[in-house]
Amino acid sequence: MIASGVGARSDVELRLPADGAYAAVLRTLTAGLAARLDFTMDDIEDLRIAVSEATAMVLDQADAGADLVCKFRLEPGELRLEVAAAAESPAAPDYDSFGWQVLTTLTSAASVEATRGQYAVLISVHSSLDPSAVDGAGL
Repeated sequence: MIASGVGARSDVELRLPADGAYAAVLRTLTAGLAARLDFTMDDIEDLRIAVSEATAMVLDQADAGADLVCKFRLEPGELRLEVAAAAESPAAPDYDSFGWQVLTTLTSAASVEATRGQYAVLISVHSSLDPSAVDGAGL
């Protein structure tokens, strides 16, 4: 549950098996959170594609039986997301891959943290709307 109001937390964490069969759950949650932030339909679709690419990158490195841990941070007009999984010996990210090019095109910022024990993709997406133009924003 996402609380709203003064002093409310604006973060969400989801833990799933690191299996591609669960990627749709992550995309659906991401779209719902972006809609809560009043992202446009185009922004939401771009974010769904970006999350698919980030998830594919992480699943490719995840250890067998690992969990996919997804952390969201919601700010006015911005959604930040970290998708991570345990990875004993992750490979260096391929910044020339088609998936990385898609990811960086559809996000405001993207990075990879590949360390012994974990592989994580971090993305940030800003709404194409001016946050002050959204009903109730800035009040």
